[in-house]
Parts: sequence; structure tokens; C-alpha cells
Amino acid sequence: MLALTELTMSHFRSHLRAELHLDGRPVALFGPNGAGKTNILEAVSLFSPGRGLRRASAAEMTRRPEALGWKLKATLQAPTQSYEVETWSEGGNARQVRIDNKASNQIALGQICRVVWLIPAMDRLWIEAAEGRRRFLDRIVLSFDPSHAEATLAYEKAMRERNRLLKDQNRDPAWYRVLETQMAETGHRISAARIAAVSLLQEAQAAAETAFPVAELELIQTEGAMPASAEDLREALAESRFRDLAAGRTLVGPHRTDLIGTYAAKGVPARDCSTGEQKALLVSLILANARALAGREGAPPIVLLDEVAAHLDAARRAALYDEICALGAQAWMTGTEAELFAEMGGRAQMLEITEGAGGSKVEVRS
Repeated sequence: MLALTELTMSHFRSHLRAELHLDGRPVALFGPNGAGKTNILEAVSLFSPGRGLRRASAAEMTRRPEALGWKLKATLQAPTQSYEVETWSEGGNARQVRIDNKASNQIALGQICRVVWLIPAMDRLWIEAAEGRRRFLDRIVLSFDPSHAEATLAYEKAMRERNRLLKDQNRDPAWYRVLETQMAETGHRISAARIAAVSLLQEAQAAAETAFPVAELELIQTEGAMPASAEDLREALAESRFRDLAAGRTLVGPHRTDLIGTYAAKGVPARDCSTGEQKALLVSLILANARALAGREGAPPIVLLDEVAAHLDAARRAALYDEICALGAQAWMTGTEAELFAEMGGRAQMLEITEGAGGSKVEVRS
């Protein structure tokens, strides 16, 4: 299995200091709004690559008013061994990582720990701009391939430099050729990884019997066709230069990709479904992501579900809990009331989060 068995938070958000001792079961965090439940989920999300489930800067995560920096330490139980993992930030600087007392990086972190999540901010995924769906998909891709972050950062850096040339109306083809070659190589890697991830999600959904609706997924380009190779993308960028000069930005490439979802049983685009159906489709994708990872890695990822119980009826809540337990995943779930997790019975550890004068407090409840 993959689970955190110990978690210590120091000066992180509302938590001055908290120590959690865990046994691998799902974790239900309950308490009033603002008590610090989501802060714990954010801490867990930082044991995977990236900026965490809130996409916050390191400086934003530090406890106020001290603003001394923060530190997270955990014992991670992986399928074949355990790791001591630390991540921290001092003075608002970029966070650092240490694995088994050795300085490391976020790609190495992604190789030993997979974390997937669903948070209320994603509820508008199907009706918001394409950027949000790309970010959602890239997070899924990252769970399969930690090196995806490197390709994305390299592509975005080259694109920023190309956009600067376009805004300055620079017409020197030599400058563009260098950047477009970099964008083509990394952009094709990004597109190929996204296509592979969508295929894995589709397979995981098709192979499972679940109470949640299946979403048919399709990747489209908002400008032109999806390039079949790095050379195709390089040619598309070169051909688009004059149009890009007029627009002042790059109009072709994987940054123009969109993820389209359809409620399979009804044939209705996800954007036209009810709010409850849209939420259920998202839950289905997160569960599919977890199943696919379990099949590839031999263990499901850690799953973070913020306030998910409040948006599901009792039958779907029970189905969700059953699927999590059948997967064997350590799921961290939040809710305002302990009763929201009644269907879990003794299958979950119950932790009550309250707000005190010295910050958030965590207490074990039966």
C-alpha cells in the first residue's frame, strides 16, 4: 500500500504544530469551516511534485503572524519500503525536499509518492475556461509521469521567450527557429503524455463497475489539428509566425489543447449536465486515475477529497466509501460533521479539527 503513517506539521497555515499518527486506513477530518481541515489536505498534497492542491506559493503557506517559514515531515509507507520525507520553506523561498536525510528534488518525490485530489474549486471544471481543464489533465499526467513537469516548464519558458519576440515585432527567423525547435520537442512530449493519460483513464473507467457515471474524454486543439510529431508542431509554429506576430502571442501548440467530457450513458456534454452530474463525473475520473495508478504501480495513490461528502447523496457517499476501501487507498476526506462519514463505520480514522487560541487542534475520535 501507499500511505502516510506519521505526519508532523510545523508553522504550516493555521497549524502551529500538529502530529498525526496514522494506520493506513482512510482518514476522515471533520470540524467547523475555517478550523484547518483543508490545510491538512494541502500539507499531504505537498508530498507530491508541484505547488499543492491550492497552487499556493511557499510564502503563502507559512503561519501568520510569525511568517518564519514552515516544515512538513512524514513517514511514507510504500509497497516495498518506507521513506522519511521532509519538505520545507524558509523565509518564503522555494520549498526544499529531503528523502531519507538526503537532499532531493520534486521529481524524485513523484517517483515514490503519488497523490491525486478533488477539491471544491474543481466543481466548475466543465464550464470554466480550457486552461483549468488543461491544468486538471496535467495533474493526472504528472501522477503517471513525474517528468511531465519538466517538459511543461521547458515548453512554457520557450513560449514566453517567443511571445516576447512577437510582441517586440522581431522578424529574425533565426531566433524563432531555435525557440520553435525547443517548443516542438517538449510540446510533442506534452501532447503524447496527455493522450496516453486519457487512454489510461478511459480503460480504467471501462473496466470498473461503479456507481459513478462514466465520462467519455476527447482532446481537441482550439487551433488546427493535433500535431502527430515534433516535426509537425515545428512546421505549424513556423507557418503561424505572421499570424502570431499580428496577435502578439503563440496561437498553436499544446497550450491550446482542451479536454472535452461527455456523460457516456446520456450522450450529454459534461458542460450541459446538472451540477450533481458534473460532480459525479469528476469523482469518476479521480477514481479512474486511482485505479489506473494501482494497476501500473502495484498500489493506489493517496487520494484527497475536500468536502466531497457534502455534494453527494447518501447512496453515492456509501458507494464512494466502498470504492475507496475496495481500492485499498488511504483517502483523506473532509466534512463539517462526523455524520457525513457514518457509512465508513470503523473503516476510517476519525480526526476532529477545531480552532483554538494557539491555532488549529487535531484530536482523534472514535
